Amino acid sequence: MHIPIEHYALPNGLRVILSEDHATPIVAVNLWYHVGSANEREGRTGFAHLFEHMLFQGSAQVGANEHFELIQRAGGTLNGSTWLDRTNYYETLPSHQLELALWLEADRMARLLPAMTQEKLDTQRDVVKNERRWSVDNQPYGTWWERLPALCFPSEHPFHHSLIGSMEDLSEASLEDVAAFFRTYYTPDNAVLTIAGDVDPAEARQLVERHFGEIPRGTRRPALPDMSLPPTFGGRRRAVVEDAVVAPRLFLAFRIPPAGDEVWYAAYLLSAVLGSGEACRLETALVRDQAIATSANAYTYDLTKGSDLLVVDVTARPGTDPAALEAAVEREIDRMIVEGVGETERRRALALLETAWVTELQSAGSRADALSKFATYHDDPTLLNAELARYAAVSADEATAFARRYLVAENRATLLYVPQVAEGVA
Repeated sequence: MHIPIEHYALPNGLRVILSEDHATPIVAVNLWYHVGSANEREGRTGFAHLFEHMLFQGSAQVGANEHFELIQRAGGTLNGSTWLDRTNYYETLPSHQLELALWLEADRMARLLPAMTQEKLDTQRDVVKNERRWSVDNQPYGTWWERLPALCFPSEHPFHHSLIGSMEDLSEASLEDVAAFFRTYYTPDNAVLTIAGDVDPAEARQLVERHFGEIPRGTRRPALPDMSLPPTFGGRRRAVVEDAVVAPRLFLAFRIPPAGDEVWYAAYLLSAVLGSGEACRLETALVRDQAIATSANAYTYDLTKGSDLLVVDVTARPGTDPAALEAAVEREIDRMIVEGVGETERRRALALLETAWVTELQSAGSRADALSKFATYHDDPTLLNAELARYAAVSADEATAFARRYLVAENRATLLYVPQVAEGVA
């Protein structure tokens, strides 16, 4: 599968990617800003995610929530998301409505601050706080995605703190704090704009120049601190959390090279061998054979700076002893190290990856997002077309060597959730 790709940059630094495909009369517009929770300073966590909300609250020529209304009336869909080192905004709509999406994105990039008010900040801050209560504080196992990075990264590391931020930091956020964050990071030279689908490249170039060309570059964007870490944890790490859950759940993380590193592709393939599909090792052993778990998965965080994480995520059957769950998972990891990866399971994992990859890229929205990702993280969107070959080039022996280097006991961080013991019960 070959994706057509054109890419260039405007004088103001905005990187633009065009991917023409006339299979269906729709177009996807995807805008990545190279900023996430890693760019937040101490005492001001949660800004990146808060800003995702603020960008839908209007700009100089667009009213609060009108961005949603205009796209939906045009027959489109839209949303945004925040991660540790990027924030993205995206629309998919009928191709004749391309200029609408570009105008909306350009208006908030260039002219958000005049429309930003204390009332909007207070409202969205409360929305984010409620989101935290719903998705983290009051959700079974909900704190895992802030506890696990905190366990795996040193306190001074940009990936250590919570993506959604603390209640205290959100309460302290001032209008000037938020405005300064926008002026620093929401600039064309810190962004990638991808247009994919039923698009005429010549027309798209004219529209991009018309709406984004006059937006000035940013200034004084601080660099992230040194993200490098030792190649492994250098010893076991472990945290146990009592939670209002009916069954134990185990997250077992391993420090691995950053995504995109030549060795990392072995980690991704290995994650599929361990935890993708019904025939994967963990599902076969823990769910089907031993009947100790209800689900078993493995995945990478896909972090491209410093180091990445490979995570094994297993939820036990109710009534299972947490220690038994932990021991069973560790046995399977140890078995992987001793036995290695077989050629048959390598091929099965590769087939799953290829199927998922091709299926995902059939969607204009997913294709646009992938192109933005490669441009943002690797400064080269054309790498998208070489990605499958890099997975396929990993041999069973290389995957085995990776397991024996990185899945060892001294490179394991365990986050174990256990059911709370009722008060008065021994």
